[in-house]
Amino acid sequence: MAHRVIHGAAAFLVAIGCIADIDRPQVLGRLVANDPKRTFAVHCGNGFDAGFIPLSKGSFEPLRCRLLSLGSDMQRREFITLLGGAAAAWPLTARAEQSRAPRRIGLMANLPLPPIQKFRQRLQQLGYIEGKNLIIEYRYGEGRDDRFPSFAAELVAMPVEVIVVWGNPAAFAAKRATTSIPILIGAAGDVVNTGLISNIAHPESNLTGFVALNVELEEKRLELLKEVIPRLSRVAVLANSANPLSRFNLTTARRVAQHLGITIEAVEVKSSKDVESALVKINELHPDAVLLAADTMLLSERKRITEAMATNRIPAIYPFREYAPAGGLFIYGANLSILFERAADYLDRLLKGEKPGNLPVQQATAFEIIINLKAAAGLGLTIPQSVLVRADEVIE
Repeated sequence: MAHRVIHGAAAFLVAIGCIADIDRPQVLGRLVANDPKRTFAVHCGNGFDAGFIPLSKGSFEPLRCRLLSLGSDMQRREFITLLGGAAAAWPLTARAEQSRAPRRIGLMANLPLPPIQKFRQRLQQLGYIEGKNLIIEYRYGEGRDDRFPSFAAELVAMPVEVIVVWGNPAAFAAKRATTSIPILIGAAGDVVNTGLISNIAHPESNLTGFVALNVELEEKRLELLKEVIPRLSRVAVLANSANPLSRFNLTTARRVAQHLGITIEAVEVKSSKDVESALVKINELHPDAVLLAADTMLLSERKRITEAMATNRIPAIYPFREYAPAGGLFIYGANLSILFERAADYLDRLLKGEKPGNLPVQQATAFEIIINLKAAAGLGLTIPQSVLVRADEVIE
């Protein structure tokens, strides 16, 4: 009987994270030989120096165990009570360790551009360290919006706790993939007219996030072009017809163009494979300027686009600051880095249990004008001082 009790205790100790000398044959033999009728218990705690072998690599300190001879002072019934109390504490230990498991989220975008780096930096400030208490599953389309549906399916199958998206195509893919996992829009265009979200004050279902107001800014972009190029009469709009936002970009551009006496020529692509032929068509149209629609697939082709504009000497205005280092002439749009920093705050709240419907969709409040004087010189353009003084950044 003593063997069974002692081995039972040893098995329990193995389960909770330590192995005491109690399970060594020589110890068992000595104990039973001395008095086979005696009962032995195990004293477990963190204040003993007895030998033990930790079985867990977790951050908690393993239990340290030693044998206590109970003799007539404690009967088997009391020993069972001792084990029962330890067993009751075990689930609490397990839950505490599980609560320290890293949180896992997904992120879908076209490219790992600076706004995503700002998102990660803000998460660090909030206490989320990648690889320790946070795992981010990155999925980049790299110019192929058709990859987002399979990416979304992968993230849902894992599953992740939240899916962060950049751009309307990625947002729609996530929305079609799940109705339960929260979807956080880091930046997108018109979410209401495109059908992503119907109520920005109280988002329905599982979506919330931030809107860059790119459609609404088309008016300001055309006005800037007219101010720099007074003779402006024909503008080509390069848009991605696969993006639900593009239809609203074109509608807005045409409405504004009428008031400014400008004719709009739409040149649309469906994927990055169509960009080259679209640039050839734009050159054949001989427009006075080009307006780039807000689209992350087109953004992934920014170097090819800006080089074509420089080669063909066509002024162009762009929606994202990432076009400027690639040689873009004018940029006017929302500061997406700020939006992604704010998205990190929303993510923190979602991971702490907040419902997406309690987090209103927020619109961009910070916008920037960037002017590339080097590109202007190459085009033979002189930027009016009235425009330069309004610029947030001037590239010499």
